[in-house]
Amino acid sequence: MYQADIAIVGAGMVGLALARALKEVQLSVVLIDTTPITKPLSEQPELRVSAINAANKQKLESLGVWQHLAQERLSAYTQMQVWDQDSFGRIQFTCEEMGTTELGHIVENQSLVNALHSQVSEQQNVQLLPATRITKVLAGQSESMLMLDNDEVVSCRLLVGADGANSAIRQYANFPLTFKDYGHTAIVATIKTSKPHGKVARQVFTPEGPLALLPLSDANLCSIVWSQNSQHADALLSLSNSDFAKALQVAIEGDVGEISVESARMHFPLTMRYARQWLSDGLVIIGDAAHTIHPLAGQGANLGLQDAFALAESLQTLAAEHAAFYQARQLRAFERARKSEAVKMIAAMESFKQLFGGSHPLKKLIRGVGMCTADAIPAIKQRFITQAMGW
Repeated sequence: MYQADIAIVGAGMVGLALARALKEVQLSVVLIDTTPITKPLSEQPELRVSAINAANKQKLESLGVWQHLAQERLSAYTQMQVWDQDSFGRIQFTCEEMGTTELGHIVENQSLVNALHSQVSEQQNVQLLPATRITKVLAGQSESMLMLDNDEVVSCRLLVGADGANSAIRQYANFPLTFKDYGHTAIVATIKTSKPHGKVARQVFTPEGPLALLPLSDANLCSIVWSQNSQHADALLSLSNSDFAKALQVAIEGDVGEISVESARMHFPLTMRYARQWLSDGLVIIGDAAHTIHPLAGQGANLGLQDAFALAESLQTLAAEHAAFYQARQLRAFERARKSEAVKMIAAMESFKQLFGGSHPLKKLIRGVGMCTADAIPAIKQRFITQAMGW
């Protein structure tokens, strides 16, 4: 039997970040995942990447994680350009305006998982159980028992669900869920451009949905996230690589020159999920288990990491006070604060999707005037970019 104060289910970025943030807390942790957790990076850039904001970078540095990322695969972006297709609306953000050397970093998800794992695996208070499935959960107010597929048992006082959008822990807890099908499919791939990306993160809003080009460490490679209404996405996925590249060039209005597709194309449906309850006695959910949002602003990973760091801070305070850290009433302030941030982000993404969707002339005029006005007023731009950087 494994005995621990906390059992974290899910060893992705969020679950590992929580375990790492608990490195100096007098609490024992068991981290369980159905996969082997780490794997060598592929020769070509991984398809799943995240735009990690400055606030989370700073936190990961303080935890000794950022320094262990594969530095040759890390890509800082120094500008952000956003515009409306076939319209005059455009806004640009630069690191000079913020007095910083970069606005954020594009990080391959697996690279961050590997870096987190390398540090968590050295912690004395963490035991890793990779490639392990939970077959049954017996939860109580002060202790839970997890039955594993290898006939072992984990006993814990707090069970944390960091196991993704289809969280088994959330389903077990029967937390009510609000969800909405965005009607969009996201297509991700790695592309090569004839013009260097110049460390610029680009996003263009088309009538069928947004297209983001995220600069990678190679000056001519970008990761794309092309979120389109599902019917249009199906048509794009049916194209050959060369025709798909031509469609990309048209959508991005030739901003990066000629394009070639350098990887497979992955796609997945986009759904908003929001758990209306995040905790009960002995159980809490974070990250995608608690919320998923449209990727148009690239904030999903940042939101999840902030959940992990906020929960770790609450647990550290409670442990230092010898309080019952596993009781719902002790974690209620954490739940209120993080639910508020999640709701604000979900509402913002819905507003952006509604405003920038379609090609109605009046909506295009409103978008154009709004973007140009924001671009011309430093105070408005400062607010936007400060939020994007996580400050």
